[in-house]
Amino acid sequence: MWNDLLSRLGMGPVESGVHGASRLDHPSGPEQVSINPATGETLGRVLSASVAEYDRVADEAHEAFFKWRSVPAPVRGEVVRQIGVALREHQQDLGLLVTLETGKILSEGLGEVQEMIDMADFAVGLSRQLHGLTIASERPDHRMMEQWHPLGPIGVITAFNFPVAVWAWNALLAAVCGDTVIWKPSPLTPLTAVATQRIVHEVAARHGHPGVFTLCCGDAENVGERLIADPRLPLISATGSCRMGSRVAEVVGKRLGRSLLELGGNNALILTPSADLELALRAIVFAAVGTAGQRCTTLRRLIIHESLYDSFLKRLDAAYASLTIGDPWEEGTLVGPLIREASIDAMGRALQSAREQGGEVVRGGKRLDRPGFFVEPALVRAHADMAIAREETFAPILYVMPYRDLDEAIALQNGVAQGLSSAIFTNDLREAERFLAPGGSDCGLANVNMGTSGAEIGGAFGGEKATGGGRESGSDAWKLYMRRQTCTINRGTKLPLAQGVRFDLPGGV
Repeated sequence: MWNDLLSRLGMGPVESGVHGASRLDHPSGPEQVSINPATGETLGRVLSASVAEYDRVADEAHEAFFKWRSVPAPVRGEVVRQIGVALREHQQDLGLLVTLETGKILSEGLGEVQEMIDMADFAVGLSRQLHGLTIASERPDHRMMEQWHPLGPIGVITAFNFPVAVWAWNALLAAVCGDTVIWKPSPLTPLTAVATQRIVHEVAARHGHPGVFTLCCGDAENVGERLIADPRLPLISATGSCRMGSRVAEVVGKRLGRSLLELGGNNALILTPSADLELALRAIVFAAVGTAGQRCTTLRRLIIHESLYDSFLKRLDAAYASLTIGDPWEEGTLVGPLIREASIDAMGRALQSAREQGGEVVRGGKRLDRPGFFVEPALVRAHADMAIAREETFAPILYVMPYRDLDEAIALQNGVAQGLSSAIFTNDLREAERFLAPGGSDCGLANVNMGTSGAEIGGAFGGEKATGGGRESGSDAWKLYMRRQTCTINRGTKLPLAQGVRFDLPGGV
């Protein structure tokens, strides 16, 4: 299966991870080993970039920008449309590759490629809608307007858990906006990045623009630090941990660049007495164990009204007992592996802290006796004062705690450093509106009668506080990839000044 898949994607067991206007066959940076987390076996190797090789790719992306920005936006959109067509043709193979490299179940792997396709469709429409404004001027015979110009080469840093979808959120929007893109993928998922780069590069090169989409696999020292400090890149979009985001913000801010940060999330769901419990149960389980708890939008804290607490926890425990854990490419599997051994260790430490802080692990948390990095998703009977519940552990741990009234529940939900995703299950209109009103959820995503994960591409995605404040994907997120210019045109023969200022030169000049 594996060799046939590589062959269909035009790849071999050792790949170059450096693609500028053309592929660099033998880059000299450290080797990155891709491991199947379901088996622990090596899938392939990717040769990464040195500092000099990064600079070569950045130079090519910079040069390509000057040509690409002058291409009419609808023509740029046509290139992205054809990228969407190419992704459709390779969806099955790319989706399986995502599953093999990340451990996501196959429907999630295929869904991630579908998300790239959806972003291509969205960006094509956007290419004819990069609208400015006409603004009323206080001065006679003057017109004010706002227009948007391409920004420049964009650096995109992606995480392992969404190895290609988040790249598409950024790269396809940036492309129709007239920007070129340098992609640094996670060192845990380099093969998926190489395969995607091959597909999009072939389309762009066929249209005479080989340097629009570039790839630079590498470590933090050779590529990551050089990329975020690079003054040629006016915007860095980075997805990852809060610690990583702080470093990006520091370096980019020091050079007065822009940073778009999508960082951690410690997401909560409030379950009220009026909720549809059947609907809530399904949403909670998917949000808590989907992608084996390795989404930034994973549900980590369940806040249940005290009248429902014991009875619903029993139902949740029964649902967890029914979960099928196994090879993610097999039909019927609901939970795949964690990404690496270190993730299992982190989960174990978190559960031990939970016990020491007065929590009770009522189910799960054990490692499965099989190859790979499999664990049982854990349910923890928790309380509001548990410090560990306010920390994000990238593993399937759900802390379940009671509340008395809605104000207390909202305070519990908001009482963490991050502010990404939130949800409430209620059939009470007033509770729903209270949750969405100022003083309610402080997160960038707030859902009613659905879980914390599974956002659609049409809305802007991102969060507040330690999540970084970035917005990607839909709505008007495209504006981040462009520069705004306010223009004023005087069509008259006089020169009136704003705010009534007078400046008359002597002699009537």
